[in-house]
Amino acid sequence: MDGFAKAARQATEALRSLFPPTPLQRNDHLSARYGAEIWLKREDLTPVRSYKLRGAFTAMRKTLAADPAHGHFVCASAGNHAQGVAYACRHFGVRGTIFMPVTTPQQKIDKTKVFGQDSVEIKLVGDYFDQTLAAAQRYCVEAEAHFLSPFDDPDVIEGQASVAVEILDQLGEAPDLVILPVGGGGLASGVTGYLAEVAPQTDYRFVEPAGGASLAAAVAAGEPVTLKRLNSFVDGAAVARIGAEPFERLSWARAEQILAAPEDRICVTMLEMLNAEGIVLEPAGALSVDVLPVLAETIRGKRVVCVTSGGNFDFERLPEVKERAQRYSGLKKYFILRMPQRPGALREFLSMLGPDDDIARFEYLKKSARNFGSVLIGIETKSADNFVALRAKFDDAAFTYRDITEDEALAEFLI
Repeated sequence: MDGFAKAARQATEALRSLFPPTPLQRNDHLSARYGAEIWLKREDLTPVRSYKLRGAFTAMRKTLAADPAHGHFVCASAGNHAQGVAYACRHFGVRGTIFMPVTTPQQKIDKTKVFGQDSVEIKLVGDYFDQTLAAAQRYCVEAEAHFLSPFDDPDVIEGQASVAVEILDQLGEAPDLVILPVGGGGLASGVTGYLAEVAPQTDYRFVEPAGGASLAAAVAAGEPVTLKRLNSFVDGAAVARIGAEPFERLSWARAEQILAAPEDRICVTMLEMLNAEGIVLEPAGALSVDVLPVLAETIRGKRVVCVTSGGNFDFERLPEVKERAQRYSGLKKYFILRMPQRPGALREFLSMLGPDDDIARFEYLKKSARNFGSVLIGIETKSADNFVALRAKFDDAAFTYRDITEDEALAEFLI
């Protein structure tokens, strides 16, 4: 066994003092749908509900082995990395200082405190992550502490490679295809690095959120680049710039192997996994499953492993996820309607709705003219085709309307 594979196996063995291998489960629902063997590597079932614990533990273990007196670790994170670092600090009995943005939800702060207990101190600094990261790195220099990167660190990558070690041990043979979510690239570079040595025949697909496709941008440019815009909805994988170390290990990836998952479509996948399988996935955790429809012809008859990377989902976000899923599926739309200000106009409008149409929102924006008023209306229905009939009725009645469902600026302001 070559160098990286050997180190990854050692990292895996060391992790057994912390938690057993996460399950590798054949999913009958997905397998039947796609005519393939679909296996889920359930990283959402680690003690901190994400794979991040693997890298944090491995980097911390190796740092302490090299210098036992180096007992102060610092990180910047608003989510899974923070929880992994906190858990590892408590395990090793070392001090941890975790920087989080001021805007971090209290639920995430509380979970990090629970995992770290007395071993960690949380500092809330900055409205945006870049500010938080800069503060953490300054503090790290002043305190002479060890900074733990979430992905741009060889030891972290080695720890994430333990996912691949477990997959092969549990499956008993190499899968045809492994589908990996990509944020900063630590998981993807670790898994592919191990499998390249011990299962070179395995193929890959890498999945990024459409609003944070940093690997695709780096492959196109031949080097890591910083995205000008970032959609933070998939907070576990929305990274503006892929790590330098991970990209060096992933630069062989071809553009056709990298897939972008629209944020609203991810919501459809999350709800399906929750309702059909009882599996709670965070947006980043659903990435690998989300692209299965796109790969339907490619994966037929093959053995496929999807890494479900995390399940830290705050159920207060469920209404937003449902809203996004309905909009993506064409089951909910928003219109600005110019309604005549006369008796019977509202009754006339309501008569246009079909038996499966439901008004989810109705709000007068302003009376912009004496005889007309602007109305924001949200309509839910059971079939996307129903909106075709509804628009025809609007046109026949000479109602002036505008569909703003896909208008990002207006939707953000009004909805």
